[in-house]
Order: sequence, then structure tokens, then C-alpha cells
Amino acid sequence: MNAISSESAVEEVHCDLLVAGSGASGLTAAIVAAKQGLNVIVAEKEPVFGGTTAFSGGYLWVPNNPVSKEAGIQDSKEAARDYIRHEASNHYDAARTEAFLDAGPAMVNFMHENTHVRFEASPAFSDYHPDAPGGMPGGRSILAVPVNAAILGEDLPKLRPPRSELTLYGLAIGSGKELWHFYRATKRLESFAYVSKRIAKFGVDKVLKGRSMLLTNGNALAARLYRSAKDLDVPVWLDSPVKALLRDDDGNVIGADVLTPKGLRRIIAKRGVVLACGGFAQDVARRKSLYNHVASEGEHVSAASPGNTGDGLLLAEQIGAQTLMDYPNAGAWAPTSLVPRADGTKGPFPHFIDRGKPGVIAVARSGRRFVNEANSYHDFVQGMERMTEHGQPAEAFLICDHRTIRKYGLGHVKPAPLPLAPSIKSGYLISGNTLAELAQNIGMDAAAFEATVQRFNNDVPTGVDTEYGRGSTAYNRFHGDPEVKPNPCLAPIAKGPFYAVRVVPGSIGTFAGLRTDEHSRVIGEDGKSIQGLYAVGNDMASVLGGNYSGGGITLGPGMTFGYIAGMHAAREHH
Repeated sequence: MNAISSESAVEEVHCDLLVAGSGASGLTAAIVAAKQGLNVIVAEKEPVFGGTTAFSGGYLWVPNNPVSKEAGIQDSKEAARDYIRHEASNHYDAARTEAFLDAGPAMVNFMHENTHVRFEASPAFSDYHPDAPGGMPGGRSILAVPVNAAILGEDLPKLRPPRSELTLYGLAIGSGKELWHFYRATKRLESFAYVSKRIAKFGVDKVLKGRSMLLTNGNALAARLYRSAKDLDVPVWLDSPVKALLRDDDGNVIGADVLTPKGLRRIIAKRGVVLACGGFAQDVARRKSLYNHVASEGEHVSAASPGNTGDGLLLAEQIGAQTLMDYPNAGAWAPTSLVPRADGTKGPFPHFIDRGKPGVIAVARSGRRFVNEANSYHDFVQGMERMTEHGQPAEAFLICDHRTIRKYGLGHVKPAPLPLAPSIKSGYLISGNTLAELAQNIGMDAAAFEATVQRFNNDVPTGVDTEYGRGSTAYNRFHGDPEVKPNPCLAPIAKGPFYAVRVVPGSIGTFAGLRTDEHSRVIGEDGKSIQGLYAVGNDMASVLGGNYSGGGITLGPGMTFGYIAGMHAAREHH
């Protein structure tokens, strides 16, 4: 048995399955295995549970899922297979794809029938490439239903809170219908009533409980999973990183050494170990070797959990695991602005939805547009990479006028009636009374910038973006404004003052990772599965081959392969 050696006595703990990580994929594996009768332990390196899941929008991409089917969405395994084959291209993995397509709907059914987890359909939330073979204009992404924080009882402080930059003074706004109401609060009576009630309830919660008691998005999903694990008596050890894997004489993984607050514990796990450590989004060295873009010092920022430093990959590589590192995109990209904080640091704000709003464009420092801004955040960053000269840091600027920023906000800047002044004072929001003044304040070619805006404005009345086809797909239109005609993604940039927010390449997770088979087992250098070792979530190389197919492409396969791993471990006897 090889592992950490320690002169002091190491406490030995026995279980059937050890799960490293408490995000959605890890907790799913734990819940499924426990439901099948296994004795499971979850070890989480951070002092809070939920991983990057708790930061996320709470969407899962699961083709042919029962929730959407019940809402009247017509999908098929054949169409989904065609779409995945198109998205994954040369990295298409037939065996894992079939496993994902079969187990995805089964996982959703399992969660609804056996746990506190609940999902709702998002019929209008399009695949990110809906016009590709097998693509859908909506229905493959499902959203975790909000839940009262009381579900966690005394464990509520252990839940990772949402990123402060993505909240409204601590109020996390739900990704689905709730966001729609907040955008229209000053224009529609029903939305005003909804938002007023929501804010009032938030205020009461803050006074009585010190926080919002309605959990939304990924926070809701993490809380529902954790409570479900607790109901099955699955312990979740916090502050407990896995330090080394244990193997028997045949090379099978039979446990791990875990450094707990009470000291080193040797976990003997009869059915093995599930690696669900969240990938390597915060591993600076591995990022530098894999990412296509160059960032200014400290400026490739990831909105993933700070604990996602590649632990799972390192643990597996140390015992001869294979990795898939040649994906066209090693990470899940998102253009990200850096929000100044009171302590002098800057927090990441991923730009998911504002780029598609009418009246917002993106330009390079040259003053010219370079991409369809309403395409997915992942595609947007690839556009940044293409337009950046080799070896230069990638950056861009989101631009709008006063009317647009007051209507929709921009990045961390909220719409009216919230003030703009603090964001201007902090330097986050760059302003100018004229386009030329804004260009000067950015350090951009004013003539080229003014010509770009004029060209864009000339296209608005026709509804056709002649440069980049913005508003031409269902995904584009989903993030536009349906009340704007003829194209929900086009409105003029006309009335000053004018504003800009600087964005750099960021990530919300990783796609490269450990090579696995259709049972979520890690593949060794000899091409055979390592018995007793599973990888799920961002530790596993993405089944989409480094492409971003739709909202929830991390959590959907993450929970599905977590389900597969839990089921397989329950069947296996070493």
C-alpha cells in the first residue's frame, strides 16, 4: 500500500466509497452510491461545501430530459448525438456520449424521485449553436429550483455563498423568470410588484437572519444536494484535502490519505475513490501551459472556486493516469471584468448576458468590433483570442450609451435607479460625454471607434448586423430584448454620455482533464481503466471535447457522470 508515510499514528477509517469534492458531481456520486446501500464519505478541501457549483447559474445541459419533455419540448437521442458529434468534432467519444445520453434523463428522474433536488424547464434557453446539426432552440438546459435556506438547518453557514460581485447588495437574483422581472421592474406593474416583494423579503431576512433565506441558482442546487446527502447519513468533512491515493498490490485504488482538522486519516474505501475536485481553473502553472491567450500579470481571472487547483489531476497523474490536454479549448471561457473592492483587490465579474442586449457592442483597443457580441461567452473569448496579436495580452471593451446602461446595466453596473457614480469613481466604468472623449479615456483610436459606431448604428433600422450577424440565432435573441424591433439585439449607440467596461479572458471551469471511460473510470497510461478510481465533473475531460454546447455543459455531464460513477461503484466488487 503506497501513500503518505507518517511517523505518528494515523487513524484508519473504513468505508465503501470516498468522494473527493462537494460540488454537484461529487455529491451526486455520493448520494447515488449511498442510495444503493454503500457507506460513503465526502472529503472537501475547503471550509465550505458546494465548490464552483455554489457560484454557478445552476443550469444543467441534459438532452432529452424528462423535465423539458413534460413541458412539451420535443427532443431525441439521435438529434443530441448529432449535435455532440458536431461540437466535439475530432474529440468525439462515442462510448462516453452514449453513456451520457442514456444516463442523463435517468439521473434527472433519480434526483426527482429520491432527493430534495428539483429542476424546472427553460424552453426558451437555446443551445449555444442552435443552427448546427442536431441543435435545439431551447429545452436542453434545465435550472435548479430555488429553495428556502432553512433546508440546511444549522449547516447553512457551511454553504459557500454566491460571489458578491454577482449579487445586488447580497441578494442573489435567480437566473430564470426572476431576472426577467428585475430587468422590467420599472416598466411593468407585475414586475415592479414582484421585485418590490422580493426586496422587502430580502430586507426582513437580512435583519432577522443576517442573509437572504431564498437560495437561487447554483446555491440552491448545492443546498438541495447537501441536504439529500445528509438525509442518507453521508458525512461531508470540510477542511479535509485528499493528499494521496492508496493502492493494493494489483494497482487497484482502495482509498486515500486525507488531512482532516483532527489530523491525517487513512481512508480504506472498498469500492474506491471518486475524484470530484473541480478541475484546474486556479492552477496558474497548468493554465499558462494550456491556455491559448496571454493575459496581463494577474489578469487571467477565473470565477471558479479558489480551491480548484488541479488536485484531482495531480493525485491521478501520480499513479499513472492519462490526461486529455489537447482539446481546442482547455477551459470554459467567459469575458470577465475586474471589479474593485473596498480592500483594494478586484473580484471577477463574468459577462454572461449583457453582451447580447440591444445597444451594447464590443470593440478592441483598435476601436473596431471583432465578434458577434450576442454569441456565447465561450465563443466571445475565442473571438478575443483571434483578434489579439501574438504574444499580446487579450482585452476588449464593452460599449453603450446612457439610455442603454440605465435600462439594462453593464457588467457589475446595475440599471436605474441604482447610481453610476460609484462605478465611475472606482475606475470600473469608463465614461465620456462624446464618443471621441470616451475613446480618449480608453486610449483608443477615436476615428476608427466613431466609424465603428456609425456603421453599427446604420444597421439598426434594417435589423441586420451586416458585420457579424448579431441577432441571427435563437441563442442571440434569447439574451436580447423581445420588445425591441425588428432585431432584439440591435439598438443605436446615440445619446451621450457614453460608457465602457474593460473585459479580459476569464474562465468558469476547465474542459481538459483526466481521460475516463463510459463508467467514469480513470484510464491509465496502459490504456486500461484503473480499478477503483473514478473522475467526474471538471476533473474528467469534458465529453464535449472542449466546446461549449449550451447552458450547463459543466453541471449536466458532471451530475450525469457522478450518477454513473455512483451506480458503477455500487455494482463493483474488487
